[in-house]
Amino acid sequence: MADTTWEYAPAPESRDIANLKPSYRMFVDGEFTDGTGEPLKTINPATGEVLAEVGTASTTDVDRAVKAARRAYDKVWGRMPGTERAKYLFRIARQIAERSRELAVLESLDNGKPIRESRDVDVPTASAHFFYHAGWADKLGYAGYGPDPRPLGVAGQVIPWNFPLLMAAWKIAPALACGNTVVLKPAETTPLTALVLAEICQQAELPPGVVNILPGAGDVGAAVVSHPDVDKVAFTGSTEVGKQIQAKLAGSGKKLTLELGGKAANIVFEDAPLDQAVEGIVNGIFFNQGHVCCAGSRLLASESIVDELLAKLHSRISTLRVGDPLDKNTDVGAINSAEQLARITALVAAGEAEGAERWTSPCPLPDKGFFFAPTVFANVSQAMRIAREEIFGPVLSVLTFRTPDEAVAKANNTPYGLSAGVWTEKGSRILSITQRLRAGVVWANTFNRFDPTAPFGGYQESGFGREGGRTGLEAYLDV
Repeated sequence: MADTTWEYAPAPESRDIANLKPSYRMFVDGEFTDGTGEPLKTINPATGEVLAEVGTASTTDVDRAVKAARRAYDKVWGRMPGTERAKYLFRIARQIAERSRELAVLESLDNGKPIRESRDVDVPTASAHFFYHAGWADKLGYAGYGPDPRPLGVAGQVIPWNFPLLMAAWKIAPALACGNTVVLKPAETTPLTALVLAEICQQAELPPGVVNILPGAGDVGAAVVSHPDVDKVAFTGSTEVGKQIQAKLAGSGKKLTLELGGKAANIVFEDAPLDQAVEGIVNGIFFNQGHVCCAGSRLLASESIVDELLAKLHSRISTLRVGDPLDKNTDVGAINSAEQLARITALVAAGEAEGAERWTSPCPLPDKGFFFAPTVFANVSQAMRIAREEIFGPVLSVLTFRTPDEAVAKANNTPYGLSAGVWTEKGSRILSITQRLRAGVVWANTFNRFDPTAPFGGYQESGFGREGGRTGLEAYLDV
């Protein structure tokens, strides 16, 4: 039989489009200014090269940013009619869309994700969040939270490194739409697109102090969330840090939302369309190198079809191209940092040591940078670390079930509760199973589909509160 494998010629996007600068500064009170923290160097995870030097904030800078945000809230933004606030959000949304190619290339350079994901998912969805919430700014009285809901004041927000621009939009857009001002701390390893977003806010003539962006390490985030003049805290990141924040803020009266880790179950029943399911499984775990809190990292397959499903999965995963994030043909990009790569490697070794059967894609890996080949573990038991702990990488653990009750029990056997997926041709089974799954988001015959109109959030150690949609407005209103 003739080999039907396609050979792809390199199709790199030009890095010059990113307009990369040698240095970046924090954004406070409408101006880019030098921080008094120790500067950091942000690197390209695909090569290890230094991209830029970034000035960081200190606790003094945090205090200055919070004061600027409070002043803007008291004098301008909190008093501004929703119809006027909406105009600024529309401007920001349009600017993101107009500069989408620049932002996509910069995101892939700084984060390591494939350019086609930055271009087709992250940047358009970031713009969509501002467009969507601009529409709510003058309609809050019709959102179901009373005839005249009021904003909270100053929102302190801390975001992760897996979706830097999208998470910034996810947090800032609803806060501004509801009349709050913002102090945002981007992730230490991926600050660049958040700082370009600050530039966009400046170009949109957003009043000074409404949005403030402070690069830095964990101490800067801790200073933001614990500042006494911050009224609302929103954090997306690890469960461990989320617990620390919750303990710190207990009794403070601050409103808090946490979107934390996950260990989602993707359940495939015997009547599922397997080819379609394979595409959903691959998207569920290998999208963004598995750096997704709601990744479908546990595959629960009906015992009667597991062998056929695994064969199809291995065949499909073998075609995934791992490599240069700026190449438009790349399916799986670079792991974000050496630290994260070490964690993935350690958990994969633990899976092998505990007796799981490892299969790794035979794809070639680049000689430099942080890369990990897509990996699938079969014969996984619920007691194994790879079935319990969030790996946050391109690693899939496969378990089996015989009955729907067993599938639900195994899916819910986790301290997390962020997302899940169900694959079956029976609509009645979809409705039955999804109602029994303890997860904030459940997809049916698809996975990893996001929309600004739909609320997102979890249960248990995946956090609490919802972001997005009408429901997500509540987190930024005094109700």
